[in-house]
Amino acid sequence: MATTIAAGLLALLFLVYQLNGMCIVGPGTHFKPENTVRKDREWSDIEPSRSLQWQRCYNDTYDCARLDVPMDWLNPSDDAHERVVLAVIRLRATELHDYKGPIFFNPGGPGGSGVYALTDRGALLQTIAGKNHDIISFDPRGIGASVPRVDCWDSPEKSRLWALQDVGVVNAHPGVIFDAYARATAFSEACERNMNSSGLLSHISTASHARDLLEILHQTGQEKLKYWGFSYGTILGGVFAAMYPDKVERLVSDGNVDYREWHWQTYINFLHDTDKVMEAFYKYCHKAGPSSCEFYASTPAAIEERLASLLVHIRKYPIIVSTTQSGPDMPQLITWSHVKRLISAALYQPLYMFKTLAKVLKAIEDGDGVPFYQLVKSDNSTPPICSIEAIPPNVPRLEEGNADAFPAILCADSPPMEDTVEDFAAFVEKLIEVSSAAGDVNALFRLACIGRKIRPKWRYTGPFGGNTSHPILYVANIADNVAPLISARNNSEGFPGSVVLVQNSYGHTSLSAASSCTAGYIKAYFQNGTLPEPGTTCEPDYYPFEDTYPKVGDELSMAYHELSKIKWNLEPMLSI
Repeated sequence: MATTIAAGLLALLFLVYQLNGMCIVGPGTHFKPENTVRKDREWSDIEPSRSLQWQRCYNDTYDCARLDVPMDWLNPSDDAHERVVLAVIRLRATELHDYKGPIFFNPGGPGGSGVYALTDRGALLQTIAGKNHDIISFDPRGIGASVPRVDCWDSPEKSRLWALQDVGVVNAHPGVIFDAYARATAFSEACERNMNSSGLLSHISTASHARDLLEILHQTGQEKLKYWGFSYGTILGGVFAAMYPDKVERLVSDGNVDYREWHWQTYINFLHDTDKVMEAFYKYCHKAGPSSCEFYASTPAAIEERLASLLVHIRKYPIIVSTTQSGPDMPQLITWSHVKRLISAALYQPLYMFKTLAKVLKAIEDGDGVPFYQLVKSDNSTPPICSIEAIPPNVPRLEEGNADAFPAILCADSPPMEDTVEDFAAFVEKLIEVSSAAGDVNALFRLACIGRKIRPKWRYTGPFGGNTSHPILYVANIADNVAPLISARNNSEGFPGSVVLVQNSYGHTSLSAASSCTAGYIKAYFQNGTLPEPGTTCEPDYYPFEDTYPKVGDELSMAYHELSKIKWNLEPMLSI
């Protein structure tokens, strides 16, 4: 959400934008545009076709193809302006003596690039599912190397400049909520105006993505789908299963977004377990002690009070990060909004973020903003504004995720958004009642659709269920900050025989904490269709604030350990 409102501002990307000066490269910042160009050109060199024509790519490690499909599946046309070209990628099976066909994978978002994700972590997923499977993914329409791409601005400079005008979290100060509402309206209007000529926004809902997936499946010669989806990938998988239940052979749904909440814009309960994840920070920080948690206090409640006091203080007294030889080239502010967004981002990956969060909070409490600055700056940060390479939306581009695609897809799946600013303010209050830790930050999920006028030609509205050819395996953490356990149970109710496997860990998707137990059940499911007994709970291999070491020699443990360390960018990706 997935894994993945998941488009131009990841929770931490807000911060990176704030800390990147225009046309200035800070010390220690390195950019590698040549790698992106080389990979982009590989996709551009592949001729689109209406059948899958695989070509070796990415140093002969993968197969790539560009599949030409109708933009409008309800009224297909041969007009080139009414077609989309999907970038499809495959990691071949290496154990062919018991070959079991392809597993399709979606990393989340919406807006996440399947091409990027597969090249980044496909081999690890294959290790868990079984090396007798191909792993196939694709950039959904509007994203990455699939064209035309969702691009709300006619230049990357405008996109970056817009992000730099961020007004902060909606309740940072009195009146900010009105600025945020107006800004969302302005962005929606600009995006629809700039995208109008392509016609893509009328054909960007999950129903169209599911039909694309069916087409790719058939083009591979398969009649039934094996699928593994995270975060928004659970929406794509669930819609596919509801639309084509007889086509489902295996489906693992991990980090489950409630089908009905997503499609009916009743987005409240997605934060049902968020504060439980926040409470885990207090609990495990206290358990770890002062040697492992720098924000330690005598009780979990005392740690909570300590954080509340910090937030009250920084709201009035932002921290200035002064220019230094190893720091920023110009002074930077660390505000209440920055800290709230950092906390929200940390809830996605407690195992790897909580210890760092504690260190940064302690420093901020002491008036030191350097650890915060060091956390958000990156050796692979977005290039400075005046060096950004413009890639037209009809040219393939390798990207980890498409910021503009998230609201486009979310809003296409939802009913028309007609909230007044007063309605939106009331909604924010409800979110904060559900989650004091991150309700205000996650108001962006609603804000993203304000001002959108273009409606999808094809939108799936249910029923969200069906008799699949083989039962679905739902995987859920005991407390997920944006996809609570109740969502997995709600989704499971519509699909007879499906099972919810619970992992006793915190964060978004089971990959937020490695579990050899969970990995074993997923492998068994893909290999022979075996489902865990209802009520099964898996323990994670580690808990927050613990040092993590994979079990050497255990392929499943090592693969899940590596996957849990990857930043999946499942946080909301928003350009508004």
